[in-house]
Amino acid sequence: MNDRTPPSELRGLLAAVLEALAIPAPATIGDRETYHQVLADRAMHAQIALENVLHNGDDPGWSADYLRARLADHPPTGYRAAAPLPKAGR
Repeated sequence: MNDRTPPSELRGLLAAVLEALAIPAPATIGDRETYHQVLADRAMHAQIALENVLHNGDDPGWSADYLRARLADHPPTGYRAAAPLPKAGR
């Protein structure tokens, strides 16, 4: 790890935020409403996790785990996706 590489707990939180936001685009115009709702829900949970770490001093590792649990409650489903879901841990 070099001086510019974030600590592993912070990297885990950043990976969870990316997982929250990197969902497949909708396949059709008709799928956009559901896609936007799913993305908004996931973005809200990512924002809460980041705010808790930055403003409340929460542990980044714990926040990453909590965010992933919330993401499991809001999977990117319910619409036809233009591409397959991204693989965890790319």
